[in-house]
Amino acid sequence: MITAPLLLALAALVLAAGAEWLHLGRVRSVAALAFGPGGKASLAGRAAPLVRIAALAMLVWGAATLLLLPPVAHRSTVKEVESKERQHLLIVLDVSPSMRLRDAGATAKESRMDRARAVVESILARTAHDKLHISVVAVYNGAKPVVEETRDLEILHNMMDDLPMHYAFPTGKTKLLDGITEAAKIAARWPRDSATLLMISDGDSVPATGMPKLPPSVGGVLVAGVGDPVKGSFIDGRHSRQDGATLRQIATRLGGEYHDGNAKLVPTAMLQRLGTLAVDGSERLPGQRELAMLLVTLGATLLAGLPLLLHFAGSRWNPGPQAGNRRQEGNGRLARSTSPENGQAARAPLVESP
Repeated sequence: MITAPLLLALAALVLAAGAEWLHLGRVRSVAALAFGPGGKASLAGRAAPLVRIAALAMLVWGAATLLLLPPVAHRSTVKEVESKERQHLLIVLDVSPSMRLRDAGATAKESRMDRARAVVESILARTAHDKLHISVVAVYNGAKPVVEETRDLEILHNMMDDLPMHYAFPTGKTKLLDGITEAAKIAARWPRDSATLLMISDGDSVPATGMPKLPPSVGGVLVAGVGDPVKGSFIDGRHSRQDGATLRQIATRLGGEYHDGNAKLVPTAMLQRLGTLAVDGSERLPGQRELAMLLVTLGATLLAGLPLLLHFAGSRWNPGPQAGNRRQEGNGRLARSTSPENGQAARAPLVESP
C-alpha cells in the first residue's frame, strides 16, 4: 500500500521530466521571440519546469495515497452487534472543577478536560468502532453513569465538550474509587475479557485500602493523567496539579498501566498491550493522511498558479514602446533641435531687399 503511491509518483516524475526536456528544446528555438534579444528567461521562467515536475509528483503521490489508504475508523450505525461479540470501552472520567483548569497540553494553555477529550479521541481513532461500545462513568464527589453501551461518538464528543457535569454532584472531594466501583457494576454483566477500563483524571487522594475488585470482563486497565505534573494551579484555596504518583498507584493496584497524557497521547504499543481493544494495526505512517492532503493541495495550487506567475514574471524582456523610452526620445529630439549647430542650419538665409 505504501509502495504503490511512491511508484506512481516516480512514474509521474519521470514522464514529466521527459516532457519538460522535449518542451525545453522547442522553447530554445523561439527563445529570442519569447525572452527578447538575449534569449534568456527570468528566474521564474527557468524554475518553472522544476516546479511543474515537483508539483505533478506531489499531486500524484497525495491522490494515490488518499485513494489507497484504508479508513482510520469505521462504524456500523444500522447493524446490531450481538452482546457476545461486543467490545467495550469503559471510561471513568473525572469531572471535578479542577479538570477545568487551563494548564494542560504541550502549550500548558488547554483545560484538563480538553486534554482528556484529546486522549479519548486519539484512542478511538485507532480502534475498530464497528463492534466497540462505549460507557462513561462521571466521578467527582461520588459517581454517576452518564451513558452505557453507545456507538454514537457524537454523544461522547458533546459530553466532553466543556459540559459542566460537576454541577450534578455535591461539592466536596474527588472520590476516584467510587467511579471504579460504579464501573465494576456496569461491567459485571459483560463477557470475559471484553472490556477495557480507561480512567482519566488529574489525581486525588486515594485510601490505602478498599480498592474495588474488577469483574472478569475487564481485561485491561489504563490510567491516564492530565494536567501539569510540575507546576500546578490554585483552586478553592488549594494547589492543584496532576498527582502522577496517586494515579500510578491506582493503575498498579488494578493491574494496569499508567500514562502521563498531559504532553503525549497514548502510544499504540500501550493500547496493544492491553489486549482488549482491536487496535488498527495497519502500517500507516504517523500523519500520512494529513501529509497526503497537504501535498495534493500544494501540488494543485502550484500547477494552477504557475501560468499566472509566468505571465507576469516569466520574461525580463517587455517589448513595445514604454513611457520612459518615449520621454527619453522626446528629450533627445528637443536637445538636437535646440543645439547651436542645428539652430544655424535651421535658419533661412536673409535676403536683402533691392
